[in-house]
Amino acid sequence: MAEAERIIGTPETPDADRDGQDRDGRERTGSDPVGVPDAGAAAGAARGKRRVAVLFAVAAVAYALDLISKMIVVAELEHHEPIEIVGEWLRFEAIRNAGAAFGFGEAFTVIFTLIAAAVIVVIIRLARKLYSLPWAIALGLLLGGALGNLTDRIFRSPGVFRGAVVDFIAPKGFAVFNLADSAIVCGGVLIVLLSFRGLDPDGTVHKD
Repeated sequence: MAEAERIIGTPETPDADRDGQDRDGRERTGSDPVGVPDAGAAAGAARGKRRVAVLFAVAAVAYALDLISKMIVVAELEHHEPIEIVGEWLRFEAIRNAGAAFGFGEAFTVIFTLIAAAVIVVIIRLARKLYSLPWAIALGLLLGGALGNLTDRIFRSPGVFRGAVVDFIAPKGFAVFNLADSAIVCGGVLIVLLSFRGLDPDGTVHKD
């Protein structure tokens, strides 16, 4: 009896009809043990980890460039005459900005500080579901820029959460800004473009 069940199969066996398929219709591959994630899920998990790494790598580069540039400006340019880069069209001029990006809203320094901190928290939480490379770059730029200006808010005078941001890029007829502002704007523009194309942070695409 046991020998007959081994040959013809039983209802409890995955391949009772010996047709190469499990009873639920899935083809057997011989390498799909119970409890082991399939290859697609494993690839998805690995892809997600790589995107998170890209986000933090971009953020680290943006933050480092902003921090280094501000250190140089404070040490070499502050309290000195502006340096002309492209005639009168572009120059480096050190100023302290208590407002938001590009000098707006100087009366709300603490509010802008809290907003920057909230943005950082949201980006870090969103990173858990990040599978899109373009979104990783965009969020990395936002994170690096937000961290750069938040560092000024916390550690520069006149005090914690009220510190003035160091700006130094001064185009003619435009507000003075820094590399953190540039990273924030570039990240924001990229997010708008990705949203317009229907690409979500998890890598899915929505088509109208």
